[in-house]
Amino acid sequence: MITTSPRTTTTTPAESATTDRSTARTAVIAGAVAAVATTVIGIIAKATDVPLVVSALKVQVPAFAVFTLVGAAIGGLLATQLQKRAAQPRRAFLVTTIALTALSFVPDLAADATTATKLTLVGAHIVAAAVIIPALAGRLSASAAG
Repeated sequence: MITTSPRTTTTTPAESATTDRSTARTAVIAGAVAAVATTVIGIIAKATDVPLVVSALKVQVPAFAVFTLVGAAIGGLLATQLQKRAAQPRRAFLVTTIALTALSFVPDLAADATTATKLTLVGAHIVAAAVIIPALAGRLSASAAG
């Protein structure tokens, strides 16, 4: 009878730190690119008279960048942790982030806002996710080290 055991590979703290820094760098760069893109969406919405008002609160254009950067930071942390803990880090990251992106639409769609405002906010989430998710997923291995 032939038996197999799972292969395991250990990484040194230095290797792990290098991977973490690389993922963090990717999150910062992707976040910055996505922040510019979502800010442009906000600027276009404002220029075309989309009322960026949710429940009587005015959404300022810089908020598009701020929330995008927060999302990129959370994505970077998630990617780092899944790389260390998941059997299939890339797949786990993609499933998780796509589900979280879809969930991020709920408050926008349920908000007391015009349809144009809701579409602008959902569109900004889609653009941010389209930039950040593939960039971070590309840093992750398809399967556990080994």
